[in-house]
Amino acid sequence: MASRKQNGFSLLELMITVVLILTMTAVTFITLLPTFNRAHLENSYSTSLMALRNTRNLAIAQSHEYYVVFNPLGFPAGTILIQYQPPPVGGIAQPLQQVITYSIPPDIAFNVRAGFPAPPDGFGAGIVPIDFGQNLGAGNLNYVVFMPDGSSRDNLGNYNSGVVYLTRASDSIYSSRAITVWGATGRVRGWRLDQKAGAPIWEQE
Repeated sequence: MASRKQNGFSLLELMITVVLILTMTAVTFITLLPTFNRAHLENSYSTSLMALRNTRNLAIAQSHEYYVVFNPLGFPAGTILIQYQPPPVGGIAQPLQQVITYSIPPDIAFNVRAGFPAPPDGFGAGIVPIDFGQNLGAGNLNYVVFMPDGSSRDNLGNYNSGVVYLTRASDSIYSSRAITVWGATGRVRGWRLDQKAGAPIWEQE
């Protein structure tokens, strides 16, 4: 009588296959984790730059005032809020209108780190993560208002310069980024932290 040949895998073979797949997945994830982390930081930096530059362009194109607010009250940390200021009606100021919000990944924060060098463009002291209001002698504002002429100001019309820092606490400080806004023209600059002669320095990108 001919023997019947069994097809398929045994339980042991299946377990070995699953273990191998899980091991390869873990190794791949660990290998790619630094790449994912860098991508999160770069995306956060690009989002913040875009929010500022696009809002400034919108203010110029539409001849209206637009606010960019970092970490606004009532929103999750890492939120960038864009608001439109309608013109007064009958001499009465109108409430701000929300246009759009942007969010950065939760592992990235608007924050400062020990070891940061002198602030880029000389704005602030490098100890406040969102530090607008430099032309006002105070700092610590978390917003800028872009005007139809392209300048950035506070809500009273004073020129408003400042800086915002982005970093991940678990990374080296050299992965950090910064963005500055100059009030008189609304110029927006991006910066990365570099090392020269063994010391950190902000380099414009």
